[in-house]
Amino acid sequence: MNLQAKRIKELFGYARTLTKEEGLGTMTLRAAGFFRRRFFGKRGRYLPAKKALEAQRATDCSADPVISILTPLYNTPEPFLRQFLDSVQNQTSPRWELCLADASDEAHAGVGRLVQERAARDSRIRYCKIPNQGIAANTNAAARLATGSYLALADHDDILAPHAIYCMGRAITRTGAAFLYSDEALFRKNIRRAHVAHFKPDYAPEYLMACNYICHLAVFRRTLFEQVGGERPECDGAQDHDLFLRMIDAMQAQDPKVAPVHLPQVLYFWRVHAASTSGGTGAKPYVVKAAQKAVADHLAATGRHGRVEEGIFPGTCHVVWDLPDPAPLVSILIPNKDHTDDLETCLHSLYARTFYEPFEVIVIENNSTDPTTEEYYRTIPQRYDNCRVVRYSGGFNFSRINNFGRKFAHGKFLLLLNNDVEVIRGDWLTQMVAEASQPGVAACGAMLYYPDDTIQHAGIITGLGGYAGHSHKYHKRGGSGYLFRLATVQDFSAVTAACLLVRTAVYDAVDGLDEGFTVAFNDVDFCLRVRRAGWRIAWTPYAELYHHESKSRGSDEEDPAKKERFAREQARLYQIHGRETILHDPYYNPNLSLDYEDFRESGDLRRLKAGE
Repeated sequence: MNLQAKRIKELFGYARTLTKEEGLGTMTLRAAGFFRRRFFGKRGRYLPAKKALEAQRATDCSADPVISILTPLYNTPEPFLRQFLDSVQNQTSPRWELCLADASDEAHAGVGRLVQERAARDSRIRYCKIPNQGIAANTNAAARLATGSYLALADHDDILAPHAIYCMGRAITRTGAAFLYSDEALFRKNIRRAHVAHFKPDYAPEYLMACNYICHLAVFRRTLFEQVGGERPECDGAQDHDLFLRMIDAMQAQDPKVAPVHLPQVLYFWRVHAASTSGGTGAKPYVVKAAQKAVADHLAATGRHGRVEEGIFPGTCHVVWDLPDPAPLVSILIPNKDHTDDLETCLHSLYARTFYEPFEVIVIENNSTDPTTEEYYRTIPQRYDNCRVVRYSGGFNFSRINNFGRKFAHGKFLLLLNNDVEVIRGDWLTQMVAEASQPGVAACGAMLYYPDDTIQHAGIITGLGGYAGHSHKYHKRGGSGYLFRLATVQDFSAVTAACLLVRTAVYDAVDGLDEGFTVAFNDVDFCLRVRRAGWRIAWTPYAELYHHESKSRGSDEEDPAKKERFAREQARLYQIHGRETILHDPYYNPNLSLDYEDFRESGDLRRLKAGE
């Protein structure tokens, strides 16, 4: 029975039980509520409740900064322009100013007339007529009209959420942040029927180099905008991406720890139509080249070395980093107990397919019982250069086994690798070493597939299932994932130890794997401790390997002893890191579900309804 049929059967069973126990009337009311939520509950789901908006309007916002909204106009369709102007004038906070630079041609003189009519009745609307010099130059012209201490970017055919200025102003007053951004939603005609939201992570620098995930709504100090010289016409098409990178560079030149603040509220509605990039960069092919230039200039400005190529999907970038010279030695640690067929597949793929040359392999023998295993071990040194077997004694403890193997490693990097992993791409280790060598990055994870070409691992998200889960698990190979998160180098809270590359010095500094986690969560705990020490964890889709772990292997819950051990390790994870830390992964939006690994929206959007 498929999952949908199973759920329908369960619903009808529940209806029969409810009718029997509480009567037909109760069952009918419950059914009506279910169908109302199922078929009508999505309308306006990204907008605050009316009571929340009324409360905002009654709030004294006089201490909040004035936010000047910069909007270039160019032949804007009148219905779109009216909706945009209405959305600004109907803000729950009055602390806004709208700066409009109009580059429309003579055939669209009605654009200027409409705006000037509004401006005559509302002094917060500022207008100027300019020759069309491109989106960046036109935005800079709008910025010259601004008197607010903060600026925001908005397109002329989109719509601001009614609480956009309120939320941004409150957040600025609360945090003093120089740069903030929010979530957004896409719509076609009516924002109450927005069809999808872009629920973003907190600041993720590796992700931002791959694509402009920040996008709308971005708000920043006017002095910061002026410090970097505003938007650059040479990056038209990706001018906002370029601006964000340069402003962050300027912020972090003063304080490397400062970062943009993310508000997990939908404050911007992005209209989908033929000429908009909301429908994909195919509408504006020059966006791809402009984005590559923006990222390349960011690398040059920060003293990093690599070339920027088009990513796996249009609209994304891939930085191919220059490797350190000389290339550092990587010590590959492979725990093994019997299963010599798996180990041989792993070793053969390592030596036959890996382009990266300076590596050594340390097989950590762990209480094998099959006599043929020793025979196999004796053949290893003759068949595989720089590969040796070391012998661990003691009960099974994955963390202790790897810590033991580390004692024999000479590399600048350690690669923790399962014995049932098989290399696919020859440049996998090159990509991982390059990512883990970047400033601030200590470790890198890989894309792991099941043998049927579905995803086993694409980064770990803490909080999924209450503890941790794998991003996009079971998705088909080759997809872009949620907001390109399967196809771009990413920041994650953790990656699996089935294939984890880490700087040896960092591994030692955090005392390796915690041996209190004998089987489960040792990688999650390790990565969280690495991040607590001030480092970042990267994941790359350009390192591809098969993980021959079975999809249908038995659950620990089927064995009472294993179930008890698993529960202890769950409790230990909370005890060490805190429940709130585990449940609130900064690289996973709180409006996404913790019950599934496919980035679907949460069934509970009360945060959005509260408008806070």
